[in-house]
Amino acid sequence: MQINWIAFVVPVFAGLIWLEFMLGQKRKESLHHFGESVANINVGIAERLTDIYVAGFFYVIFNWIYQHLAIYKMPQNFLTWIVLFLLTDFIWYWYHRFGHTINLFWSAHVVHHQSEDFNYTTSVRITIFQAIARGLFWCILPLAGFSPALITVLLMVHGAYPFFTHTQLVGKLGWLEKFLVTPSHHRVHHSSNPEYLDKNYGDVLIIWDKLFGTFAMEREKPVYGLTSPLKSYSFLWQHFHFMLEIFVACKRAIGWKNKLKVIFGKPDHLDPRIRTCLEYKLLSRNHAVAISKSLQLFIGVQTAFTMVILFIVLLFKAYISPIVFLLVALFILVSVIYTGAMLERKTWVFYLELLRIILIGALTYKMMPSTTLLYTYFFAFGTGIIFYRSIYQQYKRYLLGYTNFSSRGRVVR
Repeated sequence: MQINWIAFVVPVFAGLIWLEFMLGQKRKESLHHFGESVANINVGIAERLTDIYVAGFFYVIFNWIYQHLAIYKMPQNFLTWIVLFLLTDFIWYWYHRFGHTINLFWSAHVVHHQSEDFNYTTSVRITIFQAIARGLFWCILPLAGFSPALITVLLMVHGAYPFFTHTQLVGKLGWLEKFLVTPSHHRVHHSSNPEYLDKNYGDVLIIWDKLFGTFAMEREKPVYGLTSPLKSYSFLWQHFHFMLEIFVACKRAIGWKNKLKVIFGKPDHLDPRIRTCLEYKLLSRNHAVAISKSLQLFIGVQTAFTMVILFIVLLFKAYISPIVFLLVALFILVSVIYTGAMLERKTWVFYLELLRIILIGALTYKMMPSTTLLYTYFFAFGTGIIFYRSIYQQYKRYLLGYTNFSSRGRVVR
């Protein structure tokens, strides 16, 4: 049987997240907040799904560069492994530093820093855009003569190690603090304290920060998140708000020179009023009703179910047809948008639920084609359309805690 062993990263990381949560509860430390954790996991689910093709695409690119443009073919021995590890970590440092100091790269990396929690769920908060930006930097490695196979192994190390530095449960680690990136070092990196900004970019080794003047030791208690908190669980807004800010800033800038300054300038130089304006126009919030326990349970079950589907798809990717994979992928992406919207109490989540039901029906029919099943599905869908308004109001009442809705989806108190 041909299975993808990397898929087991999903249950392993999920288990470690649960273990961290239980240890935090035992210590009576509030390390996880429901909305933050779900939003973080949603971003990680989408990245794991899309990484199936992003990783494969860059392996092809690495192999082409290695075969046609490599300056020198490095021998495969122990010394090569050491050199590759150091070079990979060095490149990571600069990729990460540029990710904080150049708007174009920050638009891909900002999602990782939006969470106001700092725990293992924060570590999985990686986007496809960040994966692509990172892959472009890694192209230096095959050009330098390292084989794609060696690069892949080292990049797996660089993907796994940072997971364990995203925690508040581990204190300082003595002499290891001198050369390794530790949880203490990375807590500094994720904080919005003025004295900690733009510090500790290293991935595995902290020596680059000490060498290039970006090291800071953890002294004051960190405050996590952005300097101007996003305050949104919306999957789409988290991914695209800064890209929209760059777009608006470019539109306002006069001349190509000034537009390029916006794209490649520093995030600090972007007018903060742009985000306020965009939030007013695009980000309608409805926090008047607190999230009920039943809604938390529903969202939690939906998130866990989506993770199980992701695991199965990754594990048996070799046996899944392109059409089935597309339907499952759409279901997963709609689901992470759906649960994020429910956390925000959006009034249009009902339509996402309908879309999810349609995708489930299409997927079921594709895997088990049956005329009876098709007629049953159309009958159920038709019944839903007939009783649409009643179902709509019940859905909102029981899942979102609202008492009644107008025809435009507004709350009626």
